[in-house]
Parts: sequence; structure tokens; C-alpha cells
Amino acid sequence: MTQTQDSDRGTPVTTRRLLLTSAAGAVASAAVPRLSRAGGPAPERGETTSWPSRPVHIVVGFAAGGATDVVARLIGQWLSDRLGQSFIVENRTGGNSNIATEAVVNAPADGHVLLMAGTANVVNTTLYGRLGFVFDRDIAPVACIGEVPAVLEVNPAVPVTTVPEFIAWARDHRLSMGSGGLGSPQHIAGELFKMMTGVDLVPVHYRGGAPAIADLLGGQVQVGFDILLEAVEHIRAGKLRPLAVTTAARAPLLPEVPAMNEYLAGYEASFWWGIGAPRGTPAAVIAKLNAEINAALADPGVQARVTALAATVRPGSPQDFGALIARDTEKWGRVVRAANLKVE
Repeated sequence: MTQTQDSDRGTPVTTRRLLLTSAAGAVASAAVPRLSRAGGPAPERGETTSWPSRPVHIVVGFAAGGATDVVARLIGQWLSDRLGQSFIVENRTGGNSNIATEAVVNAPADGHVLLMAGTANVVNTTLYGRLGFVFDRDIAPVACIGEVPAVLEVNPAVPVTTVPEFIAWARDHRLSMGSGGLGSPQHIAGELFKMMTGVDLVPVHYRGGAPAIADLLGGQVQVGFDILLEAVEHIRAGKLRPLAVTTAARAPLLPEVPAMNEYLAGYEASFWWGIGAPRGTPAAVIAKLNAEINAALADPGVQARVTALAATVRPGSPQDFGALIARDTEKWGRVVRAANLKVE
């Protein structure tokens, strides 16, 4: 079974309800008979091959209870059931996932320590002046899991209903943009928008997305590029006005809200999760992990739990995941440099 070594810190109540529902579903799956989702029996504990030969740690760079942690537990439970060893979720917070990443980089490359990687890792490559590792060199891509959109939304006091109206209004008014912190998804999605439109939105950084949304609701800031999961209940209640989701296509959770790409060709800001391993991990281990994760992503139950997090699954090969990492490292590096962002 998956286990935890940290506690929930500051997850909004409405968001936490969705997250804990997903987490409960993941834990409940442990009570289901250990059958392969393909129809055959799962390997019994005494029938495992040389890997995994002991419990596997999935290191998460964010606190327990958040979406990243919930997805790690969901995948960890699946792998536990399929491979006959415990997959332990270990939360090592700090440095926007840099502390967790460095721990995995320095772990033995035998497949028993894995990283729950995310878009933060590729942003950090350019954002941080000094790191003790090079992410795309020192972490081997295993499998992408899924991606989640942000949503451009405004306080209802801002008199706009479409992206073109917002651009025109923002050019004539000084608007504040809430973010979850320097280099956070909310921040870089907004900086990409600024870079592509030429509008000036003044970033106001908070310690996480929840306080940024609280001030957007209260009118202290006027605009946000918030993670959809954290914003959807406020949107449905009419407390925030969505203008566009930031993925290339519309989000299933809010199909009536346009994609930014419909107004601003080429704009795309999605935030993904995936599994990485220390450089030098045997190819056979990576291939086995990739196959099992892709099997999980094809399972309707897993898909439903990922959808509950306002995300979509993104199966593929290690090479596909490596290409995504390379593409986003270059893309977000351009944005970070254009905005002159730096953490020393």
C-alpha cells in the first residue's frame, strides 16, 4: 500500500474535498481482489522478478493532500497491486520540488527511488540560478501521467466577458494578477500571456494558489491564471468569471469555456505530472514501469479519478515524455528569461 511521510498543509476546503474523494478511491482499491486490469491474475508477492526486490519510494516535492500527491498515491497503489511490492509516497517539500528532485538524483539508480516530476521541474531549470543537478540530464523520463489546465479568470467587477475584451481593457487599466508564487503555474501562464499580447499585468505573489484566489474573490487582485481544480467551484457559483482555459483544447470540466488558443493562436499552458528515475536506471526497469503506468492510464477507474482532479491522462513512451520535458524546458525557459525571473 502507499504510505505517507508528511501532512496536509493549507489545501483549500473545497479543493480538499475533491482531492480526498480521489484519495479515498485510491485507498479503496486496495480492498479489491488483486486481479490484473487486463483480466489475468496479478503477480503474487513471491513471484516478483528481480525488480522490485523491496519497497519503492515515490518522492513528491509538495505537501500531502494536494493534487500532485493524490496522483502519486493513485499510481503508487496501482503499481503496488500489479508488482507485489509497496510503493511508498514520500513528501519532501521545499524549493518548488528541488529538494525532492535532488534526493532522487542522488539515490541509487536501481528503480527503488522514483520522482513524481512536474512542470515545476522544467521551469526551475531556468528560474533557479544554482541547482545541484540538471533535471533533463540527471532524471530519466519514465512516463507522463496527465496534465491539468489553468483558467484565465477575472473578478466579476472587471467588465469583460471575452479574451479580446480583456486584452483591450488591460491595455487601458493597471490590473493586478494573483499567483501562487514566483515561477508557479499561475505566474508563468500569466507571463506567457503577457509576452504574447504585450499587455502589462502586475504580478502579486502569494504562498500558494489558495490565498491568491481568496484575494481575487475579494477584489484585491483583478485577474488570475488559476489551476482549474482550485477555481471551478468559484466559477460555478458565479463568484469568478472564466474567460479561457489555458490548454490547447477546451477542458471537459468546463466545456462551455473557450480555449485560449481560440483567441490567441499558439498559446498553450498545461501543467503535467510524470514519473522519473535517477539517470542510469536500467532500461528494463524503465520499460516495465512505463508499461504498468500506461496500463493504469487505460483503466476507466483511474481515468475517472484523474478526471476528478480536472486533469486528463497522457499516456506514452519514455521517449514521448522525454520530448515533452525537452520542449517545455525550452518553452518555459524563454518565458522566464523574457520576464527576467530569477531565484538565486
